[in-house]
Amino acid sequence: MKILIIEDEKELAQDMVNYLTNEQYRCEWASDFQSAMDKVYAYEYDCILLDLMLPGGDGLTILDELKKQNKQDGVIIISAKNAIEDKVKGLKLGADDYLAKPFHQAELAARIESLIRRKQFDSNNVIVQNELTIDINAKTVMVNDQSLTLTKKEYDLLLFFIGNKNRVLSKGALAEHLSGDFADMFDNHDFVYAHVKNLKKKLKEKGYGDYIKTIYGTGYKWEQ
Repeated sequence: MKILIIEDEKELAQDMVNYLTNEQYRCEWASDFQSAMDKVYAYEYDCILLDLMLPGGDGLTILDELKKQNKQDGVIIISAKNAIEDKVKGLKLGADDYLAKPFHQAELAARIESLIRRKQFDSNNVIVQNELTIDINAKTVMVNDQSLTLTKKEYDLLLFFIGNKNRVLSKGALAEHLSGDFADMFDNHDFVYAHVKNLKKKLKEKGYGDYIKTIYGTGYKWEQ
């Protein structure tokens, strides 16, 4: 799962990155308005953690731009500005949640997990897809009651496919989901093919149906 942290306080941002990375999220950081806008335009995120007061601009402007682009990234406003009008304005502009500073990192992680679960999996902690069972809290996968060991990228891919089932996902979109900013550094997306191939192999070995379909010349689709 990919998180964008928009926060100008370097020490706080680093604490968030360290904690959330340890919780198996992949984090990117923007420290000012313009770099945040660049990332919002170029990429998609499972969750954006948005400070309202930024060098060079206002976080609410970023939120408004997300709404104009009809982007589906989840947004949690994180700001020392805890005046009720800012909270109301942010929620009206499309933010999903609001967390005032100072906060505990464990609460932040819980808010993120709840938001992603709500947006992608109808608030379910456990996802059941025929023979497959995923416990989001425990980050475990079972197939036909057998434990399935996946790498972090394979687990992220699996959730991404299921969260977008019956939609064609381009190799570019999968590359961005797995690597974020670094996706642009690769000359091709062979690494996406390798991860998809390994995921399909592990699922098949446990007896799971062949739901990941290759759409030639385009990408892949979880077809169910």
